[in-house]
Amino acid sequence: MRCGMHIGVLVAALAAAPAASADTIDVNGVMRSYTAQLPAKKPAPLVIVLHGKTQRGADMITRTAWPQVAKREGLAVVFPDGLNHAWADARTKAGPELRGPPAGTDDVAFIAKLVEKLVADGTADAKRVYVTGVSNGGAMVMTLVCARADLFVAGASVIMNLTDETAVTCHPSRPLPMLIMNGTADPLIPYEGGRGSSYFAADGFWSTEKTVAFWRELNGCESDDASVTDLPDKAPNDQSSVTRITSHCPAGLDVLLYRVNGGGHRMPGFAPDARFPKVATGLLGPQNGDIDGAETIWAFFSQFR
Repeated sequence: MRCGMHIGVLVAALAAAPAASADTIDVNGVMRSYTAQLPAKKPAPLVIVLHGKTQRGADMITRTAWPQVAKREGLAVVFPDGLNHAWADARTKAGPELRGPPAGTDDVAFIAKLVEKLVADGTADAKRVYVTGVSNGGAMVMTLVCARADLFVAGASVIMNLTDETAVTCHPSRPLPMLIMNGTADPLIPYEGGRGSSYFAADGFWSTEKTVAFWRELNGCESDDASVTDLPDKAPNDQSSVTRITSHCPAGLDVLLYRVNGGGHRMPGFAPDARFPKVATGLLGPQNGDIDGAETIWAFFSQFR
């Protein structure tokens, strides 16, 4: 009953959300597309939301609660589109099974130019720009934080771990707060590292524990957990639960892990994250319904300027 109420509230809020508008921007001679949902009051906090591979920005609009969160909080939220439905993150060996962006694609330049445009035209508050993404989008979040930390206040990566390649190239100009949200039963991005069990999985991923330790070290945090909290199991039928793990970090440089116990390669949420939820569960594992990804990430972001 409680989960049903969550879904009903989400659907009603989405229906009342301001209309999102599509636009393009020229990046090194290539027209790049994005969709933006903007508030009436500006400048506003800006959240860049990056889709996963095979998706488009529109999927993040219809399959996450970001439109609801943006409407309630007065945010500017932007959903960019990756070329070939993918992002050119720092990995060059992301697996041959799924085609990536065209050679030479510079998605760091795309997102940087998009942020700079929205700040320059008065839409976005330069002191409150955040970036989040799922899967390939989560890898792109880490790439952006490593390459253009000057643009952002905090980052959040969902269902993604670092690799040797992404870590060795990561030299951020300053440390940023970072949230990681990964499932322990993810068949694509294994929680314990290595190669996932899916046909589409790539090899060489770090474990989530090692990934979190990397961000802790960058941020000057202690290596051990500050606290481990099992969150209420609000959706007992979803085959998963959530544990919140905090870190001992300098003020304003938090590193936070949401471990989705039994969760798959899915964005936690109060509404389905896929058009065919049963098919997605079979291919990608369970979606957790105890927390909502967008709501949880915004609660983290909203602490930082």
